[in-house]
Amino acid sequence: MKNFQFLPCPAPVLALPLKSPRWGGDGNGSSVSLLSLPHKVTLSLSPSAASVAQPLSNPWQKLNQLVIASLTRAHHLKHPKTNISVTKTPLFPLSYGGYSVSLSFGTPPQTLPFVMDTASSLVWFPCTQRYKCSSCNFPNINSANISRFIPKSSSSVKILGCKNSKCGLIYSNLECNQCDQNSTSCTETCPPYIIQYGSGSTGGLLLSETLVFPEKSVDNFMVGCSLFSSRQPSGIAGFGRGPESLPSQMGVKKFSYCLVSHRFDDTPVSSELVLVSGGNSGGANGTVKYTPFRKNPVAFNSAFQDYYYVTLRKMTVGGIRIKVPYKFLVPGSDGHGGTIVDSGSTFTSMDNQVFELVAQEFERQVGKHYPRAADVEKQSGLRPCFNVSGEVTKTLPKLIFEFKGGAKMELPVGDYFSFLDDSVICMTIVTNNAISQGISVGPSIILGNYQQQNFYLEYDLEKERLGFLKQICN
Repeated sequence: MKNFQFLPCPAPVLALPLKSPRWGGDGNGSSVSLLSLPHKVTLSLSPSAASVAQPLSNPWQKLNQLVIASLTRAHHLKHPKTNISVTKTPLFPLSYGGYSVSLSFGTPPQTLPFVMDTASSLVWFPCTQRYKCSSCNFPNINSANISRFIPKSSSSVKILGCKNSKCGLIYSNLECNQCDQNSTSCTETCPPYIIQYGSGSTGGLLLSETLVFPEKSVDNFMVGCSLFSSRQPSGIAGFGRGPESLPSQMGVKKFSYCLVSHRFDDTPVSSELVLVSGGNSGGANGTVKYTPFRKNPVAFNSAFQDYYYVTLRKMTVGGIRIKVPYKFLVPGSDGHGGTIVDSGSTFTSMDNQVFELVAQEFERQVGKHYPRAADVEKQSGLRPCFNVSGEVTKTLPKLIFEFKGGAKMELPVGDYFSFLDDSVICMTIVTNNAISQGISVGPSIILGNYQQQNFYLEYDLEKERLGFLKQICN
């Protein structure tokens, strides 16, 4: 079991049509066939339409919604569910500010949008005509018209069997009680799943299907056929470190992307997501800086094992080093602490003790030149905010992250301060006292996609390292 808790669905879920005799066989075959997959596959990556708030009379309300979404996501990543429970989250017209990619499954191919998520591993899509999504009326999205995968329209789809080795990637120590141990034709299916995300949930049945690219295909790809969701208007493409993730199932050696600015939300502007199975990846115009991935030292929570941890050695604001206690920089023996890279979070989230050190240094340095905008801080949920009206040139301290190995990430000002008009700016790093009151739980720092904008990021899975290079993404 990796990343999220997969549990048998409750009775109401089982009342739905979980299988159809027209979907193909029982999917007990365990092999993965890569039909001469090219060394390099390039896909289009764009800001998710679901991340765009409806037009609001006060522009700071949109920032407030992104703050809430980021904190909700951070709470989930720090407290992955180990059992099924009801989680109440604020309802607002956006997902969690992600980036979407189109993938094609089936024979003939059916193309659907997916949110790319480096902090989860299962790939799933809305499935069947009976798919239901509650609280999914996002801007430009009608829940009744969400793109769905139709299994009966594919000749290559199979329901994943209980004895299929891929079922074991999700359910460890699973016993197929309805199967004869010596039988090779067991018809018992892999149990249904329920996944709890920070901003919603989904559940359904696991399938074996063909993942189709323009020139080649990947057979026997395990994918979730979700029959119901809450606040998930599109599927999720899990790019985490678990064996069920898209990179793992494809045998990808590295993948990379360069996120265009969120100012292009809900527009045709996009950048490339590159999957490399061999050879040279290319993609970056310059010298890429690398820092090694690290593993969380504990295994009691499998979600922590799926995260891309990196070692943040220090942070500087305007050249002043932020003295962050070591326990927040590296996962301890209890598994808590450390830094992860998450494409599914919007704003970077920090444990309160870390955030206060960073915010206070910005307040000290920027406060010498501009007055605080306390009213906007209350409306947006961001802090600190400053009134810069009347200033033709705005000077702000540099924010630099330095990682193990000496790799430095010097963020563009637009990645950590939001300029929505000419009068007020706010820091776009968030925290919540309720997440951890002096005690680190889960990752202490979650590097969100807002702080990844206009950076080339390379996940080198073969050499276990993260590469990055500042560049304009287009």
